[in-house]
Amino acid sequence: MESTCAETHVTEITVGSGFYAPGLFDNYRAFKHQPAAGFALEIVRQPKDGIYTCHGGGYIASGAVSADKQPVIYAPEGAQLTSLEGSGEVQTPIVYAGTHMLRLGDPIFLRHSKAGELCERFNTLLLIRGDAIIAEAPTYRGEQQCFL
Repeated sequence: MESTCAETHVTEITVGSGFYAPGLFDNYRAFKHQPAAGFALEIVRQPKDGIYTCHGGGYIASGAVSADKQPVIYAPEGAQLTSLEGSGEVQTPIVYAGTHMLRLGDPIFLRHSKAGELCERFNTLLLIRGDAIIAEAPTYRGEQQCFL
């Protein structure tokens, strides 16, 4: 965005997924923006110590299948996707080695890899400032739009 905007002959740009600074952009050298969107999965099972199962979560980005197309865990610190299953359509197992006590019903917060996963699957996005929901914005799905 910054280099394109610096071009004197450019009058507009398209940002797309970059608007949300999703996980796919984390390793870009010239793109350092604060993440602006994410989602939560509920812990529904604890099969053993340090392993938690969340409901749903298979929000995989388009393109060739690879680890960078999966969501990235944002919180709690010390949580990670498993290497064998990753983010699943029905369930998402989480390995957790953090200090916060997790319980059934607690959320695990993740960031999507690209913008399409959230806007394709959810009708609205909640707009949050601090710890308060200040508004709700419809996605194209929420506005009954389908582009595929």
